[in-house]
Amino acid sequence: MENELTLKRFTDIRRELGYTQTEFAELLGVKNTTADIERGRTKLSGKVVSELLKQFKINPMWLFGESDQKHLDTSRTSVIPKVVTVDNSDNDNMVLVNAKAAAGYPQNISDTSWYRQLPAFDLPIPEFRNATYRGFQVEGDSMLPNLRPNDWVLARAVEHIDQVSPNKMYVVVLQDSVMVKKIERRPNSNNITLISLNENYPPYDIKPFQIQEIWEVSSKLTFNIDATTETGLLRQLQQSMEELKRQMGQMK
Repeated sequence: MENELTLKRFTDIRRELGYTQTEFAELLGVKNTTADIERGRTKLSGKVVSELLKQFKINPMWLFGESDQKHLDTSRTSVIPKVVTVDNSDNDNMVLVNAKAAAGYPQNISDTSWYRQLPAFDLPIPEFRNATYRGFQVEGDSMLPNLRPNDWVLARAVEHIDQVSPNKMYVVVLQDSVMVKKIERRPNSNNITLISLNENYPPYDIKPFQIQEIWEVSSKLTFNIDATTETGLLRQLQQSMEELKRQMGQMK
């Protein structure tokens, strides 16, 4: 059951826009009428929520009582996902964007049919409830040591650029690329700084309007798991150094 606030807000939107329950149903792709949704008999589906966002810029967070901002700002600082994907039961699911797909992601960001070719799944873990998540494959080594090339990050949708924290990692979708970075906002500056953890990559500034979406990295999938610990690697390194010193001593 939806909460009463959500049902009230849904009904208020329809009335404000001046549609009958039948007209509104047709616009949103619902069978017959929206009466059952408004009475709380039928679940408010992911498809309806995304249609409200697409057609009337209604903020899903507002609809569910989690935000006071009713309409999504059309200025580019809103970084909410352009498409929310749902499974057969109309629940949000997690789409996986591999390195190859990431190359086309910025251009296809609003194309619902493009998302259908990507694998998607549902993780029945409490941490992945009540928010929209997406998986992205990490390319390159700019986030070493925390993320290795070809790791996957599972990341939660961020609604607005002001919600970004300096000590988290983010998937940043620009107009032409997808990358994982830390994000810093300098006081008194309109620029946003993207920072790599690998110090070989210098930070660089971008303008907020260049960002299409931001996803906060919440966890990762890694596949190069072996039994060497960091201390093991350090010991190997120390032994190599000792060996080198000994050889140098013999050469003198």
